Amino acid sequence: RPRASVRAQARSAILEKFGGAAKGPAPHLRRAEGTAAVKAMLLEWCRARTRGYQHVDVQNFSGSWGSGLAFCALLHSFFPDAFDYSGLEPGARRHNFALAFTTAEERAGCVPLLEVEDMVRLPVPDAKCVYTYLQELYRCLVAKGLVRTKQR
Repeated sequence: RPRASVRAQARSAILEKFGGAAKGPAPHLRRAEGTAAVKAMLLEWCRARTRGYQHVDVQNFSGSWGSGLAFCALLHSFFPDAFDYSGLEPGARRHNFALAFTTAEERAGCVPLLEVEDMVRLPVPDAKCVYTYLQELYRCLVAKGLVRTKQR
C-alpha cells in the first residue's frame, strides 16, 4: 500500500497549495496527483472560459496574460455586467489590469495578489505570479458558487 500513501501526500500538498481543506479547493482538483496536472487543468479552464474573446488566446501562464485582456475576459465571463469588454484595447495594459484586478476583488472577493504596476513594468508577466493569482481567483469563484465542480 505505499502507493496510497504517496497519493495521500500528493492530495495533502495540493490541498495546502490551494488554501487548505477548510476552504477547500475544487473537488476535481483534489484528485490531481501533481502540480503539473493542476496547472494543466487550471490552464484548460482559463482557455475554455476565455474562448471567443477578441485578442485573447490563452496558451500559457505568462505571455498570454501580458495585455491584461485575458484577465478581463475571464472575469467578464462571470460578470458580464461589470464592464464592456468590447471597449477594451490590447495596448491599454494599465487600464486592463486595473479593471480586471478591481473587478476580481469587488465581485469575486479575490485578494489582490498582483499589482498593476508590476504587471505593466514587465513585457511578459511572471508565470508563477499569474498561476498563483489564477488559483486564488478560481478558489474564490468556487467559494461563491460560480464555478461548479464535480463531486466525488
